[in-house]
Amino acid sequence: MTVGRELPVHGCSSPGAVYNSCTARRGDPPLNLPVEPTPCPDSSLSRLKGVGPGMAQRLARLGIHTIPDLLFHLPLRYQDRTRVVPIGSLRPNGEVSIRGEVLLTEVKFGRRRMLLSRLSDGTGFITLRFFHFSARQQESLARGTWLQCFGEVRAGTSGLEMVHPEYRRIDPDTPLPVEDHLTPIYPTTDGLRQPSLRTLMDQALDKANLHDYLPPSLLADLQLPSLEAAIHFVHRPPPDARLSELETGLHPAQQRLAFEELLAQQLSLRRLRARHRQQPAPALA
Repeated sequence: MTVGRELPVHGCSSPGAVYNSCTARRGDPPLNLPVEPTPCPDSSLSRLKGVGPGMAQRLARLGIHTIPDLLFHLPLRYQDRTRVVPIGSLRPNGEVSIRGEVLLTEVKFGRRRMLLSRLSDGTGFITLRFFHFSARQQESLARGTWLQCFGEVRAGTSGLEMVHPEYRRIDPDTPLPVEDHLTPIYPTTDGLRQPSLRTLMDQALDKANLHDYLPPSLLADLQLPSLEAAIHFVHRPPPDARLSELETGLHPAQQRLAFEELLAQQLSLRRLRARHRQQPAPALA
């Protein structure tokens, strides 16, 4: 979902003529959306730590040129990393976070060489399967090592398994914090990993300057959140957010952004018609 980039929906605009006729209903205050927006000087991606020429080029391939562009680069889906699931309660086809101790790591040879690690937390067992690995990785998965993993649970030939899960070594005696929100998965491009995008998004959310042009009465009637609240929600949904609504695009925060997009398209057409009306017609002989 993208918002019409020519519209000043992010609070950066030039003074001048406005669409005072753009109201949701009779009696509502005008939206006061400027006809001719200008770039906001503090919206440059260079304000974000980690954005150099190379990163800017990769972001540009996604149509991201400013901080507002980044804020409106919306997630495709979400992962729930807010809780650790006991291995004994796992079922196939779900993405989960687990913790456990490596009981055995070995290299198997068949049609493909693979690294297998057997993991247990005392409630059950699961196999971590890696087709691409190094000797250093094999050493890091030595017996007795504790890991925190995230991945999709699959039914394997010898029980449940995760193929190429994300993992990190942990101290079993030190409580580890879990995510305090659902983890967004964004559209990306070559050379731009999800963690990098999420780090940039965190900075963009801190620097967000989103002006809401819709009258509060309209938002109240439609039961929609403000623009800033909607943006923060879709990028950082709380653990109790309804995944079913988010996956189908039916959550009020997503509906608010869809409304913003439709409004932007309509105002773009109005501005285009206004420009055409200002052009003098050629005199007829």
